[in-house]
Amino acid sequence: MAHDALATTAELSPFSINDYLDCVQVVMVNTTLPANIGSAARAMHTMGLSRLSVVDPKLPVDDTSVSHAAGGHKILSSARIAPTLESAIADCQLVFAASSRSRHLPCPVVTPTQAAKIIFHFIDQQSLVTPDDQSLDSKISNPVTAKNKPNIAILFGREDRGLTNEELAHADYHIQIDANPAYPVLNVASAVQVIASFIYAYAQNHLQDKSKTPDSLSDTASLSGAANSNEQNDAHPMLDIYLRQQWDEPAISQQQLQQLTDRITTLMVDRGLANSEHLRSLPLRLSRLGARLQLDQKEYQLLSALIAKLAKE
Repeated sequence: MAHDALATTAELSPFSINDYLDCVQVVMVNTTLPANIGSAARAMHTMGLSRLSVVDPKLPVDDTSVSHAAGGHKILSSARIAPTLESAIADCQLVFAASSRSRHLPCPVVTPTQAAKIIFHFIDQQSLVTPDDQSLDSKISNPVTAKNKPNIAILFGREDRGLTNEELAHADYHIQIDANPAYPVLNVASAVQVIASFIYAYAQNHLQDKSKTPDSLSDTASLSGAANSNEQNDAHPMLDIYLRQQWDEPAISQQQLQQLTDRITTLMVDRGLANSEHLRSLPLRLSRLGARLQLDQKEYQLLSALIAKLAKE
């Protein structure tokens, strides 16, 4: 039943490839070489992505960036320079992180293809969420607007050591590219190119055959089981992946998730359930829990009200 409804709305939505790709931003963290920023901009332009954020680069964008950007000059010139990762993704509702290795506090791991499925499913669902002041008919006729356009980030780390555990904890999913296990590390611009190419290829297939939308969503939902069976190993089993099939409210942003995590941590400290001097991984686990729940705005309001009530008692 749910799939039938999704198929109907998907068929009515006049999305273009650019509508989808404009929801995705590449976030480069603490980049060392300006040339790599330019190369990443070129890779993005080749695959239709146009939004680039650079977090606290060690060196500013310079002539080497421009020379390596080739056709991606416009992306480079409009790139946002953010002081912190938190500020760069504050308004994002879905975050991926490119990571070549597992960390001590793992998140669900997906391939680039699976990441693309998740991204497009998320965009389809979020763009059809109807605010109280907008009818479903108007949303379908103008699906991607500044008001309801989803914001999705893909994080890429430093050339020498990638992303830290704390930075990876901001991601809902980790993307791992199949590579030689003896040396699975890609140059950052190359990683951008590979992941962007999978997203662009999926975009074309997604739009060419809307009649396969129910199967596509079913495949995406099945990531919580058999779809990952061929990629698991005994040493690093992958975490189950769950996707909400329908939304009636927009998803919360990363900034809201962080606020909720901070307030729960404070409440637990105040109630003697946690030691402020020895929190260890508590904030990271709360953040991962919130990401796994995939909270929407109404659920966020309910939890916020509950926390405020408990804090006063």
